[in-house]
Amino acid sequence: MTKASTCDPAEGCCGPADEAPDLRPVEGDEADDDLAALAKALGHPARVKIVRLLVRRDACVCGDIVDELPLAQSTVSQHLKVLKDAGLVRGEIDGPRTCYCIEPRVLRRLKALVGGL
Repeated sequence: MTKASTCDPAEGCCGPADEAPDLRPVEGDEADDDLAALAKALGHPARVKIVRLLVRRDACVCGDIVDELPLAQSTVSQHLKVLKDAGLVRGEIDGPRTCYCIEPRVLRRLKALVGGL
């Protein structure tokens, strides 16, 4: 098993993260919809593992996330698509590969929503 290669987001891999605070409420219909959508995106153990991997790396992981999981490339790609659609993960094309990194603002929103339960 090889280590996942990483690239520095400051070098344009995933671009700069949005560091602005999220001032949306953690209760109410919009918050409930947000929490449900994010929980659904994390509703599979493989997607939780992918998010944990990206958070631990604190950088872009390029192309070889599949080396970290006992899943086929197509399965990992499908899980990454679900996470991207939910906004938890960003993926940027970096030459012949796609680099993935966590979207910190959405992760902070998820933590706030869960904390507000």
